[in-house]
Amino acid sequence: MHLNEAIALRIKELCGQKGLTQYALSMKSGVPQSTLSTIMSCTFPSMKMRIIYEMCEGLEIGIKEFFDSPLFDRENLID
Repeated sequence: MHLNEAIALRIKELCGQKGLTQYALSMKSGVPQSTLSTIMSCTFPSMKMRIIYEMCEGLEIGIKEFFDSPLFDRENLID
């Protein structure tokens, strides 16, 4: 899978674990709903780490925990 797909799946997974909707994550993280929507639909070509950091703050996790998933294993990602 592509990196943007892995990021979207991880956000969906973490929101499910925390019982958060995209709207709630937007409110907690300060990341605009439109940005989250673009991320979740995998239509963004690249993303700043700052956005991932802000989402992690809203999810109350660290960046390390965000990327600690088999989704981001080298063998699961394609260019």
